[in-house]
Amino acid sequence: MASEELAKKLQRRLMLQMSTDNANGDTLDNNIHLGDAEEKPVTCSADTELSAKLTRRLGINEGITEPKQTKVFNPYTEFKEFTRKQIKDMEKMFKHYDSGKDGFIDLMELKLMMEKLGAPQTHLGLKNMIKEVDEDFDGKLNFREFLLIFHKAAAGELEEDSGLMALARLSEIDVSTEGVQGAKHFFEAKVQALTSGSKFEAEIKAEQQQRKRSEEDKKQRRAAFKELKSAFQ
Repeated sequence: MASEELAKKLQRRLMLQMSTDNANGDTLDNNIHLGDAEEKPVTCSADTELSAKLTRRLGINEGITEPKQTKVFNPYTEFKEFTRKQIKDMEKMFKHYDSGKDGFIDLMELKLMMEKLGAPQTHLGLKNMIKEVDEDFDGKLNFREFLLIFHKAAAGELEEDSGLMALARLSEIDVSTEGVQGAKHFFEAKVQALTSGSKFEAEIKAEQQQRKRSEEDKKQRRAAFKELKSAFQ
């Protein structure tokens, strides 16, 4: 059966791996039996991890296990409380402080960001800021986790004197035209102003009209240039 073949392949691979890591440099007999291998339980965490990886890889190769599907993150559909412009402004801010250009804001980049915003934090404070929204526990912020800062600010889930609340208030996102103080009140006003569906559609139409006007302007400039050129000829 396929499962028995997978088990045999896995045992052989583990025995080969263990033989290369043997401290005495001993080698395993090429004629070792499966029964002998089963009498030697794998207790090391590294061997357990290797076993899981090999099992999954062999399962994928045999067509038994389906490979994991990567979920595509769409900020416009997941964070519907924000307008397209707000999300684009947040993305611009995120990329600006992602000095490593690796798609993450790490501890040192966050330190620089808070200093630039005029709200420097202690090392422990910076770690707590990341911990607050670090969903994958990698010790740094991806763009989705960065948006969670503003999401929590809008929902009133942040402490008023927290580093994340200071980041939300002091961000480069313009809130002065709304006549409110603080990102929390600004986002709450935006959420209540329009439904997410109509707001999204209105922004799409506005962008399309802007592109159309830009194209028309380009055509008019080209026509004027050609007319001017023909006059000199």
